Amino acid sequence: MRKKFVAGNWKMNKNVAEAAELMKEIKENLEKEVSEKVETVICPPYLSLHTASEIFAGSNIGYGAQNMHYKDNGAFTGEISGKMLKDAGCRYVILGHSERRQYFNETNHLINLKVIKALESGLFPVLCVGETLEQREEEIHKKIADEQVTLCLKGVSEGDIAKIIIAYEPVWAIGTGKTASTEQAEEMHSEIRNSIGNLYNISTAGNIRILYGGSVNETNAKELFSIPDIDGGLIGGASLKAASFIKIIESALQ
Repeated sequence: MRKKFVAGNWKMNKNVAEAAELMKEIKENLEKEVSEKVETVICPPYLSLHTASEIFAGSNIGYGAQNMHYKDNGAFTGEISGKMLKDAGCRYVILGHSERRQYFNETNHLINLKVIKALESGLFPVLCVGETLEQREEEIHKKIADEQVTLCLKGVSEGDIAKIIIAYEPVWAIGTGKTASTEQAEEMHSEIRNSIGNLYNISTAGNIRILYGGSVNETNAKELFSIPDIDGGLIGGASLKAASFIKIIESALQ
């Protein structure tokens, strides 16, 4: 049985002091039995990763980064390598988020390089895929998701695919307050699982965890997480408030 997974993507929010306060609040109020049953991860800005290592030490709460470079080192001003993240105690890294694709022109090929390097660095990639509103209206959303999964996982072995978590995030639902209907979410999660099955095998597809992201909140989380193919969520804005984030995590137990 796939263990539920809920990650908070804080994006470019919270300075170090604010991040520390929020981390402490989450840690103090998230019941141990919940964190034991739902894999919980916080992805703060880079500057707060060390703070996360101190606050979450000895707890069931993990932490990760929001992005990384595909090289170990070099003249890449402003970048962070997988080795650096691993050295900072990170276990996870978000790759291919739609905001990286949209604002920083990241392609499936580039994301694939990052996925491969993350695995080589001992990190667990949270690979984001999802269609824009225009692509959905053109009814090519399934094709887009399949293409992203196929190209971003190119060269990933059957042994390593088990270390990857997929996050389906319809771009039109991120930060807009809009959420995919249960039917839309179920359809796309099933499609992504089928894509994994075609690339590897049915058993692998059945074991990989696929999250939903896109304006998930404490009100809609329970219904979304009840869908058989949805194994948790990648949470944006709602993860910036401890009470809301904890309720979302608790929803994964239902």
